[in-house]
Amino acid sequence: MKKRIIVLGCTGSIGRNALEVVRAYPERLEVVGLSAHTRDRELLAAAREFGVERLALTGKRGGGVPYEGEEGLLHLIEETEADIVVNGIAGTRGLIPSLKALETGKDLALANKESLVVAGELLLETATRNGRHILPVDSEHAAIFSLLRNVPPDAVKALYLTASGGALRDIPLSRLEEITPEEALRHPTWEMGPKITIDSATLANKGLEVIEAAVLFGVPPESVRVVIHPQSVVHGLILLRDGSWHAQMSTPDMRLPIQQALFHPEVPPQAPAPLLLEEGLDLSFRPVDGRRYPMLELAYQALASQGKRIAFNAANEEAVRAFLEGRISFPRIAQVVESVLAREWPSPQGGISPILALDAEVRRVTEGILKERSGHAS
Repeated sequence: MKKRIIVLGCTGSIGRNALEVVRAYPERLEVVGLSAHTRDRELLAAAREFGVERLALTGKRGGGVPYEGEEGLLHLIEETEADIVVNGIAGTRGLIPSLKALETGKDLALANKESLVVAGELLLETATRNGRHILPVDSEHAAIFSLLRNVPPDAVKALYLTASGGALRDIPLSRLEEITPEEALRHPTWEMGPKITIDSATLANKGLEVIEAAVLFGVPPESVRVVIHPQSVVHGLILLRDGSWHAQMSTPDMRLPIQQALFHPEVPPQAPAPLLLEEGLDLSFRPVDGRRYPMLELAYQALASQGKRIAFNAANEEAVRAFLEGRISFPRIAQVVESVLAREWPSPQGGISPILALDAEVRRVTEGILKERSGHAS
């Protein structure tokens, strides 16, 4: 029997790669639902190719699809019989669809790390209550997820996430003030959306992944560590208490972690682009420079409470948007987030509504700080 899949954000990087995986295994995988934000033509083209009738367009009306708006997307998830939902929606908008997927008895292949950052406990509790799985789709957490299956939990000393360093890793620190959005968007390894590419340049993305790992794998923050690995071949490592290391290596190809999630608990039949050691391979690792990447330390500070985690995520989203719009300079992103985190943010109680209310309040405060600072952008 084919595994039935809903792909949310099917026109983005994660969504397009998920559809590539389905193309490779038409006898094993079937798309039964698709969503996009505003790219209606791409959505309809994918629907024709895969024979999908259940479509949602969340950011645009009159696109000729059965489900419209954020509410329409939730109806699509609820009314479509599926085994797994791939959530490739960027930002906090992906949280409620993640929750809806689990509530309606579907496994969740999660690329939307913001969901776990702001409401990880709620998602994990919902998954457990409904007997479903949360399967990480980003390469680092997919690697750790795979490695942890092979060792007893009490044998693990630390989890290591690798970071490419982003588009600006070799730019002199003195130049960061004058970096343009176009320069920051030239990622050396991965093809991603603009927000996550800027997050890679600031290492906010890795900060979100540290939070995600601590929540998803139930480990203390100090046991999640980050190293710069420019080749992006080793995606995750675990250090055992006996001093030995286990590492997951593969070509930097998003189809790999996606197909691992879609075939779970089985191993996929083949690799889309196998890593051939016979061709030669040089690997290097170096510590994170806190002067270049202050966002990583801010992420560790945010792990103090759920309220801080929500504040870190929302403030970063707003600051990145301001940078992409040319309102602030690149170093101001971290400065804005630091200012927001310095305030008191009590953790929300009682489900999803208080979480969204706090998220909105953080964004309001962040916008006020941005208006104060935008006059100093270069």
